[in-house]
Amino acid sequence: MEAVASVEKTKFSRRWDMKRKEFLMLLRQPGLLLAVLIVFAILFLFCVYPLIRLFISCLTDESGNINFNNIRYIFTKTDYFRAFWNSIKLGAFVGVFATIVGYIYAFAIKRTAIPGKKFFNMMAMFPILSPPFVISLAVILLFGRSGIITKNILGIEGNNIYGFTWLAIVQILSLFPLSYLNISGMLESLDSSIENASRSLGASRLKVFLTVTVPLSLPAILSSLLIVFAKSLCDLGNPQVLAGDYNVLSVSAYLQIVGLYNLKTGSLIALTILLPCMLAYIIQNYWVSKRSYVTITGKATGQVELITEPHIVIPLFIILVLLTAFTILMYGTVIYVSFVKTWGVNWTLTLDSYKFILKRGANAIKDTLFLSAISTPVTAQLGMLISYLLIRKNFIGKKLMSISTILPFAVPGIALGIGYIVSFNTKPLLLTGTAFIIITAMVFRTLSIGVETGSNSLRQVDPSIEEAATVLGASNVRVFFNISLPIMKSALFSGLVNTFVRSMTSISAVIFLVSVNWNLLTVSILSEIESQRMSAACAYCVALMVLVVLAIAVLELLVKQIFGRRRKIYE
Repeated sequence: MEAVASVEKTKFSRRWDMKRKEFLMLLRQPGLLLAVLIVFAILFLFCVYPLIRLFISCLTDESGNINFNNIRYIFTKTDYFRAFWNSIKLGAFVGVFATIVGYIYAFAIKRTAIPGKKFFNMMAMFPILSPPFVISLAVILLFGRSGIITKNILGIEGNNIYGFTWLAIVQILSLFPLSYLNISGMLESLDSSIENASRSLGASRLKVFLTVTVPLSLPAILSSLLIVFAKSLCDLGNPQVLAGDYNVLSVSAYLQIVGLYNLKTGSLIALTILLPCMLAYIIQNYWVSKRSYVTITGKATGQVELITEPHIVIPLFIILVLLTAFTILMYGTVIYVSFVKTWGVNWTLTLDSYKFILKRGANAIKDTLFLSAISTPVTAQLGMLISYLLIRKNFIGKKLMSISTILPFAVPGIALGIGYIVSFNTKPLLLTGTAFIIITAMVFRTLSIGVETGSNSLRQVDPSIEEAATVLGASNVRVFFNISLPIMKSALFSGLVNTFVRSMTSISAVIFLVSVNWNLLTVSILSEIESQRMSAACAYCVALMVLVVLAIAVLELLVKQIFGRRRKIYE
């Protein structure tokens, strides 16, 4: 026992010495210290504090006294445990298969000579260009009890699509682009010289893929699995439309708040989704931290050798064609409905829906573009900065910073939105009803995606490149902006795209934050659906998708120009 105690004491002493050295080193770098303090302050104010306030409000009564009635109500009066298990099963299933689909898609585009790459890349973006419940509605219109395909073409009446199966299919289709964007950034930055060396030594394509490519891209695979898992758990739109009697936590929380007007109980149910999300994050972080994934060392590297063998390219091409065809079918239905007078009643083609949204929804379109345009660069730059601090710097509270970034993403958007209302509804932080509170909700709801993509990119880069610049006298700020950030160009673009798309299509986190002064397209779409004006709702969706596609093209052009100009300056 004494020997064990001595060993534990030694371990504790070593940890203490390490933390003390990290603290002293941080004090010697005022720029780094200032950056860490600012990031911590921002994360606490907009990520941690709202959830703490929300949790406290759920466990207290109107007088401020501790009250556990809400917890007892959840466990005794609701079907909480079945909803919890259903959510975990759905999230795990969707996370695994969406990551597999995303990896196949990314590998086909980045590592093979498959034709039509630009087209497939554009089509992969469509599932995240609109609110997720739009795909669910398209599925109902096509395959439901009165669906065009099931009833009118196949003659199947009363087809039941509500439940786990179709809900999982729709979520996989909706969420695999997140995995695709995350993994494609890593595959693009992955040094192909290691794969080329393996091929030169006689290894087959399959062996190189299984023993080199997949292990080196494991950080992106695990982070994609985490992102999709958390997004599936927090998804409200798809389960609300397609779940049926397959009860999940996000819908349970929403029904408690909106249906039963039980704000505290619903918020508490939503907060419990944090538990599986944080557990998945800890496992993912532990696994990645135990291995090295460096491939970019500053030495000359070979060109990427694209795979041209027909027995590899053709099957991948068929898979991408099938996915693209299904996507076109879904969104083609939405586009067609936007031109129909009245779905199911009057099939006359007309532009009345577009005239209606341009007249009634002009302010919503302007507000959505304005708020998303502000939140996008803020989220991307903050995400790159945080990923740089987490991967390249050692300081006290590093794990706490990492966990703080994922908190707003790991809870349902309705919980975050209500947390913002509870926290910022009184002076000196009176933000409700303003554009600022909507922008902050957009920023910190999607921040973890930017952090993950930036972290995965930096794990591919040997720190000696940055260390060499530091030895030559470059400051931490100069190293970050002139070396680290250009290396993370692909991750930065992925972060910009993800942030803008999620901001434009966000609904659960902002539905309680909009006001008479600021409205959003997604809220307008939901309002039209609830009013059964399907053509107008689809017209809104088409307008939103067109705006997002144009914005992505502009973002890609800006990223190329910025980094191209910087490269020319330093050459």
